[in-house]
Amino acid sequence: MSGPYIIRGSVSLPEAELMWRFSRSSGPGGQHVNTSDSQVELRFDLAKTEALPQVWKDRAMERLAGRMVGGVIAVRASEHRSQWRNRETAAVRLATLLAEATAPPPRPRRATKIPRGINERRLREKKQRADTKRGRTGRAWD
Repeated sequence: MSGPYIIRGSVSLPEAELMWRFSRSSGPGGQHVNTSDSQVELRFDLAKTEALPQVWKDRAMERLAGRMVGGVIAVRASEHRSQWRNRETAAVRLATLLAEATAPPPRPRRATKIPRGINERRLREKKQRADTKRGRTGRAWD
């Protein structure tokens, strides 16, 4: 791998906790791809890791509950012919997934009152549009 994959800030994916599995890829390539194990499956045990702060871990466990099996998150990559590039792709994909899952929730929207002028203008334009459409009827053409 080309170095530590940073999730956010100074937190990165620990290399010792990454579990790699390789298999034959059905992706692009010629005859060589049929005999080499170029598909990569990267597994990360989110439930047991100590690399993430507890708040982030709880947030990620909640948001990624549908993607996990037994607290383990898995990512696959088979786009490239070379195993090395697929490893890079899988690691970047996992880091991005964890970064999105551990992001803080958005600030709640503050409800504001619609200004009276805007509402009046909307109603005035609506009435004008209705008058325009009413003028298009064929009743006056007799």
